[in-house]
Amino acid sequence: MAQKKGRLHLRDLLGWKEFDEVRDLRRSILLDLQYRNLVFAAEKGLPWPAVAEVGNLTGELLWETKGLSILQAIRILQDKLSALQVTLLPSHRRAVCDYFHNTFVKHYLLYQFVLTRERDRRQTFASLEVHAPPTPLPLVEGMDVSVWQYQKQLEAISAAEEEKRASLRQFRETLQVERENLLRAVYRNVRRQAEGLSKETLISLVKEAIKTQIQNLHDIIQHEIQTTFEILQLKLQRKALMLNPPVPYPPPPSPVDQGGKGSKNAKKLKQKSSENKQQGGEKEKEEKKKKKKKEK
Repeated sequence: MAQKKGRLHLRDLLGWKEFDEVRDLRRSILLDLQYRNLVFAAEKGLPWPAVAEVGNLTGELLWETKGLSILQAIRILQDKLSALQVTLLPSHRRAVCDYFHNTFVKHYLLYQFVLTRERDRRQTFASLEVHAPPTPLPLVEGMDVSVWQYQKQLEAISAAEEEKRASLRQFRETLQVERENLLRAVYRNVRRQAEGLSKETLISLVKEAIKTQIQNLHDIIQHEIQTTFEILQLKLQRKALMLNPPVPYPPPPSPVDQGGKGSKNAKKLKQKSSENKQQGGEKEKEEKKKKKKKEK
């Protein structure tokens, strides 16, 4: 059995609850000590009841010697070794005694330090929220970076153009509302002063209304000219982009390459035709020679 699994099995047999061996070093050291003592007893060939007695002896020594001097601990160890319920061979008894003297007694002060002093706990806890990356789209739906940037630029220009048109419509509607409110105000003023309204006052009211109408019309025309000029600039930008689209990947064969291939094919055809003509001329000459020989 591997050491890790053996220690976990021993922890369950001792009835200990699961613990963090990094944060609870005291319990981890005690478990490791008992595990090593049991392994020693089993490897030395002690009978299984004696192996269990060695395990019990380890736990009793650790807690009964807590806070005592080393001489008192040695006396308790001797008393417990002599009071073992299992009869051991002299060699086994001597091996167990030497083992406890070389481990427990030799490192007694270290065990006392672990058992009697609380550990300084300086622990820092932090929570970190991890966002998983989004699921990528299928590669079939992917596109080259330059093509993607090109499409984004076209979309941005189209959105800016639509925003300009919407701004122009809103400006017209706002001025229309202001003009109607002004006319209503003039009309109410005229009705209020209908009886004592002089000709000069009426003329001034009409002039004021006409002036306001002209000013509104001037503002509308000026705003339309400016907005139309900006829309034309956006259209020019879009046209320039559409005239210089990015080269797709992999790029298609250029006309030069196609022309080169065509010229090569034409050259091959010309060579074949010239070869056929030469072969045909040679055949005609041979046939003429044969006819002359037959006539002779």
